[in-house]
Amino acid sequence: MHTQADEEEERVAELADPLRDLLPPVDFCCAYGSTLLHARPDGTSMVDYILGVADPLQWHSENLARNPSHYSRWMAGRGAGAITGLADRVGVGVYFNPFVEWRDKRIKYGVVRMKDLAMDVLTWDRFYLSGRLQKPVHVLVDNWDIRKVNTINLEMATSASLLLLPEEFNEYDLYAQICSLSYMGDLRMLFAEDKHKVKKIVEGSLQSFQTMYRPLLQDYISEGLLKTMSQGQQKTFRQDCGPSTTNELFSVLPWTIQRQMQGRQGLHGKEMPTRAVVSSKDMAANCVRRALRRRVMVSSARQAVSGLLASGGAVAAQYLGKKMAKAWQSRAA
Repeated sequence: MHTQADEEEERVAELADPLRDLLPPVDFCCAYGSTLLHARPDGTSMVDYILGVADPLQWHSENLARNPSHYSRWMAGRGAGAITGLADRVGVGVYFNPFVEWRDKRIKYGVVRMKDLAMDVLTWDRFYLSGRLQKPVHVLVDNWDIRKVNTINLEMATSASLLLLPEEFNEYDLYAQICSLSYMGDLRMLFAEDKHKVKKIVEGSLQSFQTMYRPLLQDYISEGLLKTMSQGQQKTFRQDCGPSTTNELFSVLPWTIQRQMQGRQGLHGKEMPTRAVVSSKDMAANCVRRALRRRVMVSSARQAVSGLLASGGAVAAQYLGKKMAKAWQSRAA
């Protein structure tokens, strides 16, 4: 008898095929994207991967020898040094190869230095990959260090979302808010993304969100920060909006966010600030909103420019065209 667990195992094995048969070894890999929300994606769908590697220069050198067609002609001609330089100096440390045709599939993969991945997940300094790992992904190559820092990332995402939510909310509202964090200020959301994207992500992977976040929510309930108002598949919560709880939630956020309350005066380099104190929940929410919008806007713009330069224009135009068509369809619906 073919069970749902068997189907999931087959799906994960299928997702891992490129790692075995196509690409050089990696230290971490996850698959994500709207394609994974559908049991039977169509042939034009693209599966997205994030690949964490210890040394991007070495990895791209090996991949150029194996798969030169994955890169635009002009980037392939410039070599691995130019590829990693573009990712680090123009982008946010990630180099994407989109529209890779392989067997009967089309894939897109982004390559990032493991140290940069861990730093973003832990500090939200760029809030690019940290936002991706706050949402459900299929981890195909696990890494203990990334798993450990992502536990902290999920707690920070929960705290930030609670500060942005009203006193009463349900479980769906929480996951939608968590999902929305990484789209605040994203330039693509203005014209090149489906306006129903957050709704589709949450509805398509609600069970996965629950697996990720329910243990954290139970901790918040145990600590008295949250109260459950009803039981059932969709839990409803009431949160304490007083200054003590607000400051406790705010203190969980990375110092890169907390320092927005203190300004940049007196901070030198990467010096850790003293704990910020907020006088109200509205003040904390505004601080979170401003800080994340600024980070996401800068990161999305840098990555967009990096993608245009990497592709030489043609592939980027194709990719942007598809994104814009989906966005327009969603707005016409």
